[in-house]
Amino acid sequence: IALHFANIGLEVLLLDIVPFDLKEEEKANPKMRNKIVNDAFTFALKSKPAQAYNPESAKRVTLGNFDDDMSKTKDCDWVIEVVIERLDIKKQVFEKVDALRKKGSLVTSNTSGIPIHLMAEGRSEDFQKNFCGTHFFNPPRYLRLLEVIPTPNTSTEVVDFLMNYGDVHLGKETVLCKDTPAFIANRIGFYSGNKVGELTEKYGLSIEEVDKITGEPLAWPNTGSYRLLDLVGLDTSVKVTKGVIDNCPDDEFVKIIKNKPVHKATQFLLDNNYLGDKSGQGFYKKTDQRDEKGGRVILALDLNTLEYKPTQKVMIPVVGIAKKVEIMDKRLKEMMASDENSGHFVRDLICGIIAYASNRIPEISDNIYSIDNAMKAGYAWTYGPFEFWDMIGIAEGAAIAKNLGEVIPAWVEQMIKDGVTSFYKIEDGKRKYYDLDSKS
Repeated sequence: IALHFANIGLEVLLLDIVPFDLKEEEKANPKMRNKIVNDAFTFALKSKPAQAYNPESAKRVTLGNFDDDMSKTKDCDWVIEVVIERLDIKKQVFEKVDALRKKGSLVTSNTSGIPIHLMAEGRSEDFQKNFCGTHFFNPPRYLRLLEVIPTPNTSTEVVDFLMNYGDVHLGKETVLCKDTPAFIANRIGFYSGNKVGELTEKYGLSIEEVDKITGEPLAWPNTGSYRLLDLVGLDTSVKVTKGVIDNCPDDEFVKIIKNKPVHKATQFLLDNNYLGDKSGQGFYKKTDQRDEKGGRVILALDLNTLEYKPTQKVMIPVVGIAKKVEIMDKRLKEMMASDENSGHFVRDLICGIIAYASNRIPEISDNIYSIDNAMKAGYAWTYGPFEFWDMIGIAEGAAIAKNLGEVIPAWVEQMIKDGVTSFYKIEDGKRKYYDLDSKS
């Protein structure tokens, strides 16, 4: 995040903690006191894809630590908190910031799940007015989503500023979110990720098959679902799931999965600390072996035997359909109509996502386009849930979903009754969305 702001030309002060385990003779050494921030910044500069736009960007970041340099925040126009996901620690940081900051300066949190309003409790009136959630998706230079989450006390001028600044200067798709668990993108992502796991088991598919289906055929990133879990980190995914389960007792999907045991493959990976790329292996495992073409041999976890085996190339009917049918709405309908397991997988997954997303209004958003935009910018989906639904047809999609046991909300049923046939339409060269309040 520091580098993303430096990339657009701003001077940035980046602070982290002083190491807890310094020896007595190291405690006065500035280099040792800044060891954590120095090491993390060096790692960020070496990461691929590159986080810094050019060497000049890195020079605009000044490094320091909380103990020695916190007073410098008094000169900052915007203070962003990105510390560990613990409310008590965040509140301690904000107490210090509140005592030092200049009046009118912005203060925001990059939390991915802690309620924003809880962090502002006990802070000054000026702090609360200028405080907001700003959730950057990682890596910030490449993923376009910036979720802006105000509290009831955040001033409308601050919200308007952040929405505009994120868009114009930070190059983001800024999405206004409600202060609900996991906000928008990770809430829908919680459902889609867990649903993929459920359907993998239901239809007896391998992780390689699922990754082939949940990539290019659906116009999703070609990593696929399990490869993406390895990239993000299984522990991160589990944390998001736990957060939603703990804080959303009325969520219809939470009621289904909260008492289900963790899948044995997930438990196996967690027990062995096989969390994905960060630990060297997860659902996939890279080896030093080479295949006949010289490529690195990658093993995939067998979900039944819990053994790693060479990845298999298999014929998957819906992937064949996707290769033949370029136009997405036609492709989606043909994939969903396939009577093979892969077709049932696509049908159940897409109908589940559209039903789940529609039931989150007005809980997480008052409009459909914020949900679509969040999934496209945060998860790199080409189409959001309501855009998928338009491809199937509102009435047709609702009928298929209901046959699968999904619940369609009253506002969608009313749309169908009123003869509304799409969530979006082009009119006078402008793209318009269906507004629930005005029914137009």
